[in-house]
Amino acid sequence: MKALTTILIPGVEPFYRGKVRDLYDLGQTMIMVTSDRLSAFDVVFNEGVPGRGKILTRISNHWFSILPVKNHILETDVQKMPEPFASQAGILADRTMMVQKCRRVDFECIVRGYLMGSAFSEYQKTGKVSGIPLPPGLKQGSRLPQPIFTPSTKADSGHDINVTYEEMQESLGPKLSTNLKNTSLEIFEFASAKLLEKGIVLADTKFEFGLEKDTTGENPGDLILIDEVLTPDSSRYWKKEEYDEAMAKGGAIPSMDKQIVRDYLSSLDWDKNPPPPPIPEALIEKTRNKYLEIEKVILCITREK
Repeated sequence: MKALTTILIPGVEPFYRGKVRDLYDLGQTMIMVTSDRLSAFDVVFNEGVPGRGKILTRISNHWFSILPVKNHILETDVQKMPEPFASQAGILADRTMMVQKCRRVDFECIVRGYLMGSAFSEYQKTGKVSGIPLPPGLKQGSRLPQPIFTPSTKADSGHDINVTYEEMQESLGPKLSTNLKNTSLEIFEFASAKLLEKGIVLADTKFEFGLEKDTTGENPGDLILIDEVLTPDSSRYWKKEEYDEAMAKGGAIPSMDKQIVRDYLSSLDWDKNPPPPPIPEALIEKTRNKYLEIEKVILCITREK
């Protein structure tokens, strides 16, 4: 199976080609196509992961269908989309969404239930994460007393910048910021509970939101969940039994997400700038298997209690 890293659709060009997704403008709507490209540390690698775009899209579509919030999905069946996309279903099936256009909120809404990554580094230095004081004595991987909301700026290029909730309020105003925070925490708590029933820990994740385009000029529009959601690209997943063992005995917590790629890259003498180093075939296969494993769990989750 070969990775699909470049997607060519006869007669049309994307108006935006991102690290992973290509976007096509249809006027009032957009087509989002997820490639098999692999990115880490904001760098796109020469190697892709076969079928990765399909896995990410299936996971997002499933979460969008069961989460108790409004989202941007209009159609997921490529054969029901306009031409020339419908006639390219052999290439585009399972990796394509037709979505509602909206005004993107230029913040990533990050929710953390466990202390990992950049949050742990910040905590070690300040005892806080995004300005939120945390209890002393926490270690890497510690479960937080309650999930915390830690936004970052949404950059089109370069690295996102972590900010405090107060800084978000200064930029967006208290009403929208409160809505973003409460909705993000609601989604996280819903998904966390569902996953824990399946033996999976959701350590942290990030959401993106948009505002429905204003047709009257009198209001900013309803908040809608956009882009991808709760995928192994945007989230940190652990098996509960492996997490418990790692916390009891020490050592790294085995991940079910893109962290295995980041860990490998961090072990290299690479400055995290282009050109990227090659990714071993064994790591590509391991990453694909981890994605398939978490997909299998997620697709069994239902909205009902």
